[in-house]
Amino acid sequence: MQSVLAQRDDSFRLEYLVVDGGSTDGSQEIIRCHAADLAWWVSEADHGQADAINKGFRRAQGDIVAWLNSDDLYLPGAISSAVQALQSNPELGMVFGDAITIDGQGVPLNHLIFGDWGLAELVRFRIICQPAVFMRRAVLEKAGYLATEYHYMLDHHLWLRIACHSPIKHVKRTWAAARQHAQAKNVAQAAGFSQETMRLLQWIQTQPEFSELVKHNSRKIMGGAYRLSARYYLDGGMPSQALKAYIKAFWYYPAYTLQHWHRILFAMLCLVGGKGMAGWYEKFRRKADFSDIANLEDWYGICLKQK
Repeated sequence: MQSVLAQRDDSFRLEYLVVDGGSTDGSQEIIRCHAADLAWWVSEADHGQADAINKGFRRAQGDIVAWLNSDDLYLPGAISSAVQALQSNPELGMVFGDAITIDGQGVPLNHLIFGDWGLAELVRFRIICQPAVFMRRAVLEKAGYLATEYHYMLDHHLWLRIACHSPIKHVKRTWAAARQHAQAKNVAQAAGFSQETMRLLQWIQTQPEFSELVKHNSRKIMGGAYRLSARYYLDGGMPSQALKAYIKAFWYYPAYTLQHWHRILFAMLCLVGGKGMAGWYEKFRRKADFSDIANLEDWYGICLKQK
């Protein structure tokens, strides 16, 4: 919450809404401490993540909207940068920046650098880091909010629908930090992400608006889906399932799959040498550089001193 409230700037009006699912872990007490800075908040049972986020979206009044899950952070200047990008390019429906991953203590792990991707890349399962995305509310409403039948790939499903209506653009700024640890959803429920990736693939193949892209890029789309599925399995500690998915990805799209050679090697080391070999790999592989991210030191929730 502090990483959001610290974004306030004279160039825009920050409307901050908090939707809590009836937590009993002390979240309500923390929300009440910041209630004066909130436009609205609620703590009540919901029907899943998409339902809870949509609840906030439907109350939002601003022209630009985004959501931040409870474990993630905005980085310095993220909102003002996103607002400027959308105001400077009125034809855009959505912008996305780069991101970092952090562990449970806030220590940076990886720097996620994206490209200037559009619908063609999203269909091939190029994944954007969700907390680094900002949308026009009018475009979100036209796309139809988050689909409540998706529980894992709900964000990518929404990006695809938004990109069908409006251009999207990558901004070369690092806007968010996404949490990655053993209890994080994308790790603890990795199998669910992998399975829903394949479900999303089937959906893409049946939608008329994607028919031309599917017709001319079917193997790349299949390869992208299997490579993403493999990545989720690997993040979830399932190297055997990851390697099987990587083999399928290689069959459909070898050049793209081999960009994950280090992840494939990691999966093999896990199977051959167990955690010891995998730990050796993690110790000696190239580390990410965070020096180009302005004002990161001492930012809310970030711990650089342990790095």
